[in-house]
Amino acid sequence: MIWAVVAALVGGTLLLAGVPKAGDHEGLLRVVRGYRLLPPVLERAVARVLPAAEIAVGALLVLGVAGSAATAVAAVLFLGFFVGLTVNLARGRRELDCGCFAFGGHGEAPRIGWFHSVRAGAFAAASIVLALTGPATIAALQQVAAIALAALALAAGLAVAQLRSVVHVGRRPVDEHLTGASIELRAVSAVSRYGA
Repeated sequence: MIWAVVAALVGGTLLLAGVPKAGDHEGLLRVVRGYRLLPPVLERAVARVLPAAEIAVGALLVLGVAGSAATAVAAVLFLGFFVGLTVNLARGRRELDCGCFAFGGHGEAPRIGWFHSVRAGAFAAASIVLALTGPATIAALQQVAAIALAALALAAGLAVAQLRSVVHVGRRPVDEHLTGASIELRAVSAVSRYGA
């Protein structure tokens, strides 16, 4: 049962990543080029194939079909993401659009961090373990329960991600915008008090 839940979770993550990419080939090509790891011919090929691969492998894992083969392909995908993120972070290149689940909109300053690399590495490790330990068959009822548990975990993860983009623990968002003005006002006040 645990194998089926983790496989459905990995598969659901690939589906969440692949579906938005399928509708924006140019956005994905821009993200792939931003990593500066592949020759132009391969950049275009990756941008064409990646969404379909993520969706197909994700669906196979969620449905519990082609277990070891699907998890092996998932491991290759996540290892590729891990390498791309880690190489760019090691180069000091953080101002990149991760391209993980969607693309940054115009006017947004996308950034990658070690969190993205560690997350990809964790999914790669989970996929490798799944590929090496996959059960021969999974009962239909177990697969349905696994899908439900994975969907619940993914929904919770999405909710936390949305909250993180709005709520900043220990900091009020207005403080970021007013800090510079506050410093400037204090400086002007000090000059006028002591300078005049």
